[in-house]
Amino acid sequence: MTSTSTGTWPPRADCVADSAGGVTFDMAGEPSPGAALVLRRRGGKGAAAEMRLPLTPSGEGRLRAVLPSTVELAEGRWDAFTTLGDGAAEQRVEPGLRDLRSLVDRAPETDRAQVAVRIPYPTADGSLAVRCWLRSPHAESGALAFAQGAMTVEGRLYGTGLAAGAVVEARLRADKDQVHRVPVTGTGGGAFAFTLPYGPLAEGRGDEQRLWDLWLCPTGPHGAAGVRIGRILDDIWEKKGVFRYPVLPVEGADVSRPTTAYPYFTVDNDLSVRLDTARQPTP
Repeated sequence: MTSTSTGTWPPRADCVADSAGGVTFDMAGEPSPGAALVLRRRGGKGAAAEMRLPLTPSGEGRLRAVLPSTVELAEGRWDAFTTLGDGAAEQRVEPGLRDLRSLVDRAPETDRAQVAVRIPYPTADGSLAVRCWLRSPHAESGALAFAQGAMTVEGRLYGTGLAAGAVVEARLRADKDQVHRVPVTGTGGGAFAFTLPYGPLAEGRGDEQRLWDLWLCPTGPHGAAGVRIGRILDDIWEKKGVFRYPVLPVEGADVSRPTTAYPYFTVDNDLSVRLDTARQPTP
């Protein structure tokens, strides 16, 4: 079905994301006063939860909206709509072609004050949205390795430096007062590494599941609040269920129940560790 005002029905936008955080949206349509692509933050309220980007001609029968990297968007998921202006009803936008090549293996300068990431993606119902992160400072998780009931994480810190007493804190999500700390090694250029044994995370555990969130404290445990460790500098808008790591048995003198542990990325692409009761083999 074709609409004489918007070009196609439902409206569909091709997207190009750049490494600086900018996104362009191209779609079929004819110029109309007040026409705009509207980004609305899911669960947000007030003027700060809406961004209107003018739709302007970009060729015969084509319109373009531009989200500059210099325009700040709060962290979250922003749903895309179009409107012809003058009180016209909004329409949800479907995703067309998405060019995310510039986001692959992205490596910003480590001295930048904040890291901004915008990834256009298809929602579960087939609509277009933009996943945004805005972090200052930011601790990017890199490679993970596993040996002897522990995991080793390499990463890079942006927006601040590492002090001599830097640590990583594993904070129990159900009880923020329970914290396990391990030292951090800095190797220059913002690079860091740490090894987290699973045994101490299981001490005193009953049958409950335990979720531990990982935070980097660049100035030590008594410094700033900490930097959440995550992985956002690529083209994957939701890593949960995509990145899978080994499920290992947890051993130690104070581990009284059969327990397994594995790292995973949350719905916000932050790094956590999950502990469960080990499954018993079927007789």
